[in-house]
Amino acid sequence: MFSSRTNWSLIPNRVSELLRERRARGLPILDLTESNPTCCGFALDGVDILAPLHDPRALTYEPDPRGLRTARESVAQYYSERGVHLDPDQIFLTTSTSEAYSFVFRLLANPGDKILAPQPSYPLFDFLGALNDVEVLPYPLVYDDGWQVDLEALASRWESRSRAVLVVHPNNPTGSYLQKRELGRMIEICHQNRAAIVADEVFADYGFGADAERVVTHAQNSEALTFTLSGLSKIAALPQMKLAWIVVNGPPELRSQAQARLEVIADTYLSVSAPVALATPQWLAHRRAIQSRILERVQANLRKLDELLTPGLPVNRLRVEGGWYTILRVPSTRSDEDWAAELLTQEGVFVHPGHFYDFPSEGFLVLSLLPPREVFQNALGKVISLVCSRS
Repeated sequence: MFSSRTNWSLIPNRVSELLRERRARGLPILDLTESNPTCCGFALDGVDILAPLHDPRALTYEPDPRGLRTARESVAQYYSERGVHLDPDQIFLTTSTSEAYSFVFRLLANPGDKILAPQPSYPLFDFLGALNDVEVLPYPLVYDDGWQVDLEALASRWESRSRAVLVVHPNNPTGSYLQKRELGRMIEICHQNRAAIVADEVFADYGFGADAERVVTHAQNSEALTFTLSGLSKIAALPQMKLAWIVVNGPPELRSQAQARLEVIADTYLSVSAPVALATPQWLAHRRAIQSRILERVQANLRKLDELLTPGLPVNRLRVEGGWYTILRVPSTRSDEDWAAELLTQEGVFVHPGHFYDFPSEGFLVLSLLPPREVFQNALGKVISLVCSRS
C-alpha cells in the first residue's frame, strides 16, 4: 500500500527507547542534544517578535512565486552586509531549508540520480533524498587537528548520475567551514561533470574567530551553478516562524535557466504566508541581538569544557570552528551507543552517539553547546566522571 521511498525502519533505537522510559518515569534528564533555541532559556521580546504579524497588508493576497519582494530585499540586504550584492530576483523564499532542499533536488535530479553529501553530517539528508527519489552518496570529511574535505575521495566517488555536491558551512556537527582551496576544487569537479553546488549556511553566522582562508558565503559564487540555503531558524533563532530561502548564483546562462525552472516549482506550492513574509525584515533585524547572546553562551560552554578536560583524561574534544555543537572523543572500547545508553541510565545525561551523524568509526559523542551554562556544566561533569570510571 505504501511507497518504497517511505520504507524506513520505524523501530526506536535503544537510546531513544531509554529516553522514552526515563521520561515516563519522571526521572530528571540533562539534555545535551537540545538545539532548539526557543527551549534553551533565551528570553525573547514577545511584543517585538509578534508585532509585525499584525501588518494589515497581510489581508491582501498577492502571490509571488519567489516570495514577497520586501522580504527578498531584506534577505539581499543581509548578504550585502556580508559583502555580497544580490538581485532580489536571485532569492526564492521557502517555509524551511528542508523544503528548499526538495525544490533544489527536484530541479537538478531525475529519479535515481545522485547527490554527494559530507560524512559525518546531519542525518536529514538521507530522508530528504529518499523523499525526492535521489540517492545520497557520502564523501568523507577527515580530521587532522581540524576537519577538511577529502578532495581526492570526493572526486573518486563521483558517478555518471551525480548531479550536485552538498556542502554544510559550517558543518553540523563538526563545526568546520569550507576553505577557499576546497571550494576551488569542487568548482573544478562541477565544471567537469555539469553539476551544481548546494550550500547549507544555516549556522554560517556563528563562527569562532576570523579565518582569511574560510569561504565567506557561497552566495557570491558565480563560477559554478550554486544554490545557497539559509533561514530564520538559526540566523534569528526563530525556527517556529518557518521562513527560509534559496539564493541562486552561477554563470549567467545557467543561473537564468535555473531561476526560470525554480520559479515554476515555487509557483506550484506558494508556501510562504503573507504575514511571515511581511514580518521578515523586522525578524532579520532581530538577529543582531539574539546572535550575540547565542555566541556568548556557546563560547562560554566551550571554555568550560576546555577547563574540565585536563590533560591525561581519556576524553578530549575535537577542534571546532563554529556552529552550536562540539564532539568528544571517548575510548572506542565500547560502541558510541553503549556510551550514550549508560550516560542516560546511570547519570541522566542525554547525548548523541557519533553514529547518529554517520561517523565512520566508534569513539565519538556529539554535544550541543546551546543549553544553559549550569545545565551544560553539570551534565559535562557527569560525562567526564563516567568515562573516566569506565576507562
